[in-house]
Amino acid sequence: MLFQTEYEFTLPKGYVDGENNLHRCGRMRLATALDELEAMRDVRVKANPDYLSVLLLSRVVVYLEGMDAVTTGVVEGMFTADFRFLQNMYETVNHAEDPVIQVQCPHCGKNFTDTLNFAWGE
Repeated sequence: MLFQTEYEFTLPKGYVDGENNLHRCGRMRLATALDELEAMRDVRVKANPDYLSVLLLSRVVVYLEGMDAVTTGVVEGMFTADFRFLQNMYETVNHAEDPVIQVQCPHCGKNFTDTLNFAWGE
């Protein structure tokens, strides 16, 4: 069995860069202990603990279409819906064996477990 360390996503709104280009598709990798330790040591987190999410996401989002790098500035400039989406994704992929969700078929009403897919609209 191949162990999945990266997860693709599509942001609900998309990041708009300084040239008004929209970036939606990307990839997030699993966090390491070092990611969390170094983020906790950062002076910006010590001054404002809420900044931890910004730092962690800038480390683990390894790709955003059309961007050279995902920096803290990129994460800071994301729409709230996209930031929350990535926070939720981070929590899900880093704290679950397999990202799954309980769902109910809207047609027959049957409940079942399905793999959580972070692509918007799929």
